[in-house]
Amino acid sequence: VQLQASGGGMVQAGGSLTLSCAVSGPYSNYAVGWFRQAPGKEQDFVAAISWKGGATYYADSVKGRFAASRDNAKNTGYLRMNSLKPEDTAVYFCAAGITVPTMTNSGDYEYWGRGTQVTVSS
Repeated sequence: VQLQASGGGMVQAGGSLTLSCAVSGPYSNYAVGWFRQAPGKEQDFVAAISWKGGATYYADSVKGRFAASRDNAKNTGYLRMNSLKPEDTAVYFCAAGITVPTMTNSGDYEYWGRGTQVTVSS
């Protein structure tokens, strides 16, 4: 299973970005999670979506601003990020798993992609 994250970049505060996570593998029923790590800080949970898309989860810091979605026909997950703030600056990682007991727990995901940098300037 391989994950390819893309869509990062630089944006001014208040702007928007959409991250994509393409999942290639023998199955399509992966839950997709998004995590981020800012310089000098630990990795934090951001958002997650179940494989059918019926359940989404968000960190308090991004609720109302970020939205996780997916297109199972394309085996791709998305993270739409609106009203970006400088504190959202981090490397964003996508993760996938077939059995993810706790969607907010990075240790429950089986597969990880390389991160994509998001930089928000004030």
